[in-house]
Amino acid sequence: VLCCRFQEIVPLNAGNVLGPEDKGPAGKWLSLIRQVLNPAGIHGDASEADSPSAEKPPRVSFSDLLSMEELDCDESPDLYLGSITPHRGGYCLAASKQMVGIFLCVWVRSSIMHRITALEVSCVGRGIMGCMGNKGSISISMTLERTTFCFICTHLASGEKDGDEVRRNSDVAEIVKRTRFQQSRRLAAPPPHLPETILEHDKIIWLGDLNYRLASANSDTHQLLQKNDWESLLQKDQVRESSSSSAGLLFAAEKHHEYQMTVVTKKQVLMACGG
Repeated sequence: VLCCRFQEIVPLNAGNVLGPEDKGPAGKWLSLIRQVLNPAGIHGDASEADSPSAEKPPRVSFSDLLSMEELDCDESPDLYLGSITPHRGGYCLAASKQMVGIFLCVWVRSSIMHRITALEVSCVGRGIMGCMGNKGSISISMTLERTTFCFICTHLASGEKDGDEVRRNSDVAEIVKRTRFQQSRRLAAPPPHLPETILEHDKIIWLGDLNYRLASANSDTHQLLQKNDWESLLQKDQVRESSSSSAGLLFAAEKHHEYQMTVVTKKQVLMACGG
């Protein structure tokens, strides 16, 4: 099983947030991922027509999707739920979904595609007015034999000012609270039952741009980076400092047994942009 996620797959300008949703970049990425996973001579998907990369549906305004938790995903033009017909070799696109700049897709080996059941998608907008899709989450739920998986792609509130960390914690709490997987449309699965919420899944893979910062001055951070003092850097992580919040409890290293942190400085961003 392979999960690919994107944040800001399109620029988060007013036209993309409030206007028609641009699915062109997502389609191009799906095509590129398919080419990498299925080199010449290996066929994963039944046909290119099965996936959004081959479709050119009309662009849909996000204003039509304000009630994200009540969205009927079967009628969403930018949602793809793969068939469970087994194919030979390569990888199949099991599911993909876009919400403004957030994009999530899950691929599985063709040999196990027929074992995937109960695919369902849930979206939560946390951007403008607390509901628009420039920030928020896409979650894909599925069952592989008797194990339930939940893949989550999130883009949390940004900013370094006082109170921004609280907004990120609030985003996590609302995503956990509002994400629901409808039971009425889901295929039958082994007991005890199909999960309706994120935390009911056996395996939870939470990805994305969490935007949490290091609670230290830039000079202190650079010194610790030069010393490769990762333990001291972890102690300054805002997530660990928010141990009593929903985010702190959810991402606690003790709970997940593994904690990986990527440090990106403003200098690195400017260099990458040619500044």
